[in-house]
Amino acid sequence: MKYIFNYLFIFVTATILFSSCGEDFLYKAPQGSIDEPALRNETGVNLLTVNAYANLTENGWGATPFNWTFGGMYGGDANKGSDGNDQSVLNEMEMYLTLPTNGYINEKYVWVYKGAKRVNIALQVMEKTETISESVKKSRNGELHFLRALYYFEGIKVFGPHIPWVDETNTENDPKVHNDIDIYPKVLADLDIAIQDLPPTQDVPGRANSWAAKALKAKVLMQKGDLAAAEPILKDVIENGVTSNGLKYDLEDNMSDNFSSYNDNGKESIFAVQFSADYNNANSGMSLCYPHGGAGSPGGCCGFYQPSNELANSFKVDANGLPFLDNSYRNTPYVTVRNTSTEEGAPLSINNNVAVDPRLDFAIGRFGIPYKDWGLPQNNWVRDVANGGYFMPKKHVFTKKELDAGLAGGALHDGWAPGSAINLQYLSLRDMILLYAECLANSNKLSEAMGMVNKIRERAAKPDNIIELNGQPAANYKISTYPPTHSAFSDKETCIKAIRMERKLELAMEGQRWFDLSRWGGTYMSKELGDYVTFEKNFLAKYATASRLSPTKTMFPLPQGQIETMGNDENGKPYLVQPEPWK
Repeated sequence: MKYIFNYLFIFVTATILFSSCGEDFLYKAPQGSIDEPALRNETGVNLLTVNAYANLTENGWGATPFNWTFGGMYGGDANKGSDGNDQSVLNEMEMYLTLPTNGYINEKYVWVYKGAKRVNIALQVMEKTETISESVKKSRNGELHFLRALYYFEGIKVFGPHIPWVDETNTENDPKVHNDIDIYPKVLADLDIAIQDLPPTQDVPGRANSWAAKALKAKVLMQKGDLAAAEPILKDVIENGVTSNGLKYDLEDNMSDNFSSYNDNGKESIFAVQFSADYNNANSGMSLCYPHGGAGSPGGCCGFYQPSNELANSFKVDANGLPFLDNSYRNTPYVTVRNTSTEEGAPLSINNNVAVDPRLDFAIGRFGIPYKDWGLPQNNWVRDVANGGYFMPKKHVFTKKELDAGLAGGALHDGWAPGSAINLQYLSLRDMILLYAECLANSNKLSEAMGMVNKIRERAAKPDNIIELNGQPAANYKISTYPPTHSAFSDKETCIKAIRMERKLELAMEGQRWFDLSRWGGTYMSKELGDYVTFEKNFLAKYATASRLSPTKTMFPLPQGQIETMGNDENGKPYLVQPEPWK
């Protein structure tokens, strides 16, 4: 699946045929293109399906399903980073002053509907295809409904469930559809078809299987707030699921294996976006989000997506190796502080000997701590410490070993941007386990819920996940499981706090945080982000101008340009109506 994307250029012109006129001479296929009848065969359907998958990798910085802007930065995992002038459109977003004219919002919206369009074209052609085996047709039908559900789910997470639904029954080249219905039922119906039609394993690991469809359905239900419906699905996925290449789902011992091109499509990966080191297929959506420094640094561009002080200090632990569920992790001493030394070459920050969860240095790059196999970070790896702070992203960044092996590089996108062959785990077992813990807590099965949390913590405590420097732990690492005597086992409110904190720690810098906050409720989200801003402005002066996000704004505004382009229907009613909180 990684390499077949390279052949998709054949189909770029194929969509032109859907807007042809009525004169006979116009029915002749132009040279260099493929008309629809030529695609009505098994090969054509297969390639149109791959073309629908390819939308996952054809993404800009706002459209990427990694969601470093919408899920990570907006959720408080990180700030924009870089300097104040670069990609200044993000400044308003990180200050919670987003406008409907924001270019990143439009980028996401376009990506959602580009993906849906590709799926719809493939379904329309397949419906007219007679020379295709039933088994292949069934699988491709499942894959396409899975992909369409995924694309619309990405739209729901960002814009809310009231966005236009366009499926294969709409053959208009420029469809005009109102956003006056909740499309959650449509997405769930697509996933039911996918679950029914997809096989449990596939011929290549990049294809979705029935277990991926079940996992995505559970995640959609969780975002919708229907924990009761999600609970049995998650239980089934965790206990019985297998990857598309037949591996029983399980947690990797070494967390780094989930962010390594050498271990792509491993046992923890339920569905992954397939990247390769081929030009323009090396995760272009994350191409800004590498340490900034030049030669000798990983990526060499561009210093965006710098982890927040609030996130870093969340990894502080008490004397028992447990998180501070009362938020006292925001009290001094801090895990890392600005270095006031004027000595030449002195690192920008220094680390206190505070006890921390080892996942801190797995998710966040800190001065004085080995940065994967690149050695100790250098000062030029941070572009502007006054604007972005002194932390660096780490999970998705490639190793020097991968660079030397040709699996990553500094000019793999548009001739300048870094990227790598590391897959993006869109659906992972770690995510499912913690979602299941939420469901169990919701059902008052507190001991079982904490058992899921402890399963995640046991993995984090394995020796494989302890970073060393000169043969010794690089920091004061301390982590343990929650004992049965902890109040989280008997008090539902404490149990939920523990699960939510575990998601924050385990999924840090994976583009998930704001989507969790929004589904946990507007009031909760507003308070968490307000507290985040209050804490962060102690370190970065720019947060003094940040706004408090209203509890009603659990979605982003619809792009103003899309509202204007869609226009009004024959009765003068706008096709796209801005959500009430954004009017």
